[in-house]
Amino acid sequence: MRIALIAAPFISVPPTDYGGTELFVAHLAEGLQKLGVEVVVYANGESTVSTERRWLYPQSLWPIKMPERAWLREVNHTSWALADAMNESEVVHVQSAQALAFSRLIKRPFVLTLHGPHDPTLSDFYSYFPEVDYVCISQAQCREESMPKRHTIHHGIDLSLYRLVENKQPYLSFIGRIAPIKGTHIAIDVAQRTGIPLKIAGEVQPIYQQYFERHVRPQLDGKLVEYIGPADLKAKNELLGNSMAMLFPIQWSEPFGLAMLEAMACGTPVLAMPGGSVPEVVEEGVSGHICPNVREMAKRVLNLNLKPAAVRAHVEQNFSTEKMAIRYAALYRDVLGGRTLTLRTAS
Repeated sequence: MRIALIAAPFISVPPTDYGGTELFVAHLAEGLQKLGVEVVVYANGESTVSTERRWLYPQSLWPIKMPERAWLREVNHTSWALADAMNESEVVHVQSAQALAFSRLIKRPFVLTLHGPHDPTLSDFYSYFPEVDYVCISQAQCREESMPKRHTIHHGIDLSLYRLVENKQPYLSFIGRIAPIKGTHIAIDVAQRTGIPLKIAGEVQPIYQQYFERHVRPQLDGKLVEYIGPADLKAKNELLGNSMAMLFPIQWSEPFGLAMLEAMACGTPVLAMPGGSVPEVVEEGVSGHICPNVREMAKRVLNLNLKPAAVRAHVEQNFSTEKMAIRYAALYRDVLGGRTLTLRTAS
């Protein structure tokens, strides 16, 4: 079985810092490869995923400054990748809605993983492609959709990349996009209520620069609240591993939230507000706490007694790369339905 995994051309696979979808593609590709599935990843030339890689654009392009030009780049990359995949792969697995428009021309089974929140406009677009198999990344996400062929497969992470730290330091962490829906300002509020320092890591995208300037920068004092910028894997291990808890005060219906897994893989409990996938990812009282408001989150911070080894075990048992890859491999076999497709010999 040979699978084409097609990512957007803007961020490397895996990403150096920001890029949840690209991290997912890297973990899935390498997990499938360990199962004996042939995988080719279509991304950009800066990608380092250990499977076969192909690209049209040699360099990353992030953050995107001119969306109209980026749109043309993605369409060009996607159409090229699909034309190539049609000759050499049995199943095409895409990550963005744009690719579905080409499914009318590519006679291969299509799988689309839904990485974003529910959008009525996108759902209407999906209704024109009922033959595609859609993968929701949480049950909460799946309940908002109505496509006939939809499945739920939770994300998984490569636990070997994350170090369990048993002895925590007295600070809180926040990692993710610096944006209102991610609740960065609420994490700051928790730090101010408890007096426990907060270290913030993440990207400030141009669209949220004003939010950062108004609600985050004025609170940065380098002592109680510190902003350390984007974080690569090494920095994530340092930041999350030593943190007494990661705050995840989301203000939207989070489709999944890979950062929660990364924190828990380091043995760091997650204190999250309810929304979307959170109840599926955080096991109350084991890997963290689900807090209805900022007052409750601050209270939990001051009364933490969760064991790091148990927090990591929760991820090992439920969200490993191996478990995710097994489920996707089963889906690919199902969509093929025993068909044997003629492939061109891979170069």
